[in-house]
Amino acid sequence: MIGTVDSDGRSRTPGVRRALVIGAVAALSLGLATTEIPRAEATAATLVAAAAAGVEDEGADCPVPDLGSPASNSRLPDPFKKINGQRITSKSEWRCRREEIKKLAERYVYGEKPGKPASVTGTVSRTGITVNVSANGRSAGFSASVDLPSGTGPFPAVIVYGGFGADTATIKASGAAVISYDPFTVGKEGTARNNKQGAFYSIYGSSSSTGLLAAWAWGVSRIIDVIEQSGGSILKADATGVTGCSRYGKGAFTAGVFDQRIALTMPIESGSAGVPILRGVAQESGAQPLSSAYSEQPWLGDAFGSFTGNPSQLPVDTHEMVGMIAPRGLFIMENPHVDWLGAQSGSVAALAGAEVYKALGAGDDISYWSDVQDGTHCATRSEWRTPLQQNIQKFLVKSGNAAGVFRISSRKSGNLSQWRDWTTPVLTDNSPSPSPSPSPSPSPSPSPSGSPNTSPSPSPSPSPSPSGGVTGPCSATMRVVNSWSGGWQGEVTVRAGTSSINGWTANWTWPSGQTITQVWGGVRSGSGSAVTVRNEAWNGSVAANGSTTFGFIAGGSSATPAITCTSP
Repeated sequence: MIGTVDSDGRSRTPGVRRALVIGAVAALSLGLATTEIPRAEATAATLVAAAAAGVEDEGADCPVPDLGSPASNSRLPDPFKKINGQRITSKSEWRCRREEIKKLAERYVYGEKPGKPASVTGTVSRTGITVNVSANGRSAGFSASVDLPSGTGPFPAVIVYGGFGADTATIKASGAAVISYDPFTVGKEGTARNNKQGAFYSIYGSSSSTGLLAAWAWGVSRIIDVIEQSGGSILKADATGVTGCSRYGKGAFTAGVFDQRIALTMPIESGSAGVPILRGVAQESGAQPLSSAYSEQPWLGDAFGSFTGNPSQLPVDTHEMVGMIAPRGLFIMENPHVDWLGAQSGSVAALAGAEVYKALGAGDDISYWSDVQDGTHCATRSEWRTPLQQNIQKFLVKSGNAAGVFRISSRKSGNLSQWRDWTTPVLTDNSPSPSPSPSPSPSPSPSPSGSPNTSPSPSPSPSPSPSGGVTGPCSATMRVVNSWSGGWQGEVTVRAGTSSINGWTANWTWPSGQTITQVWGGVRSGSGSAVTVRNEAWNGSVAANGSTTFGFIAGGSSATPAITCTSP
């Protein structure tokens, strides 16, 4: 049973749950709380290496053009389009495109998150971490407690915001330490925007326009600084995760966005100002309004106040912040039972951000799970235990290689195709040529709307062309992305021949009673076992030897029949 829900979406339930919340608040009152790499190119592999090498912001040296004035756009901004209007064509370009998104996010959403201060010192023991910072002629400090798992170490660690995050027992059982971080010591809630308090604001001023989420993320970065300096005898410097729920889920997400040393980010039920797309929150029934999230606490930067009534004016949205975490580990957990939490908009952010992961060749490094039975806010959930263990083993302990999984509840299933008018490029592994070539043809795979409770993981990069090449104007091949009892998800790749095409039609016949329930990236017609899918308006043009994709949910057993492709 769901209790009442307060202004940040936290349910207040009687009995044991209330006691747990009171205990966590009591814990808060106790105050518990670089090496450079070559920057010429950054493929997915070198971006991962950046985190391992201790690089907080790997694109800090990128020249970012003037951000200009934002223009209204009701759709999600194209994460692959640079400020100058050109689309990136290679993985190496993502490093500087990421820096552009970072600057936009700071200016319009969070406020500036400063880099490493002039002096950061501290200690790491088996029970705690101290952090002392000096900059701008000012000093501040804070601390966090450490709870080690069994074994001799050194250990990876997960920074847990405010006592609410992923299950700490599972974290420790998976071989990682728990660092309990009180973000209020760095940025205190309950303060006016012109009188912010905490360690961050002691350094940068109480009237700083930076919101609490970026300030809290700054605190996480300074903890990582101290771990790096400690020599790694207790905690590993290259294996840090972060998690939090509700307002702390907002914080954990922001920390993962802004520090590339964080190997695994795990926000839970973060709601407005967290993972959910800002444009979607404004339209999702029952979700916390942006004006409410902005005024409840100074979580967001002061500049965001101009956009609470018109998020379509923002030149950036949270799907791009999801993309900023790529290719590092990301496990988003959401609650579809409490409307205030905006889980539908969260699913769209995850699906759109997953397109960045796919383009970087890291589609298996993002997971999303909202298919939960219980509606209690910030509960420890059995559904999340196994994927939590798998993510910790893969990204922190580095002893596993489980693929990412998407499980989107049918209660709050977003439809990505309604939110984007851009396609996902096939990024090359090489630097772009001096003379920009046309963007490679796209490979969109929007989210199914109303998908079954077991929603499959995002598909990887488009499959290669069939052996022997394409005969005729185009060809099409089908593959099974995922399956479950009574249903499955498929993907069809449409590939142009030696000449570009403007419009395509795919036809096939089901072999044994399969039925399509949804299609995205295409328009379906036909009846019975005969299926016809034509292109959408935005993905009909395919360059010579290029490809695009569409996806579908089907009932019955999985099958991959032969497909004919025609083009007018």
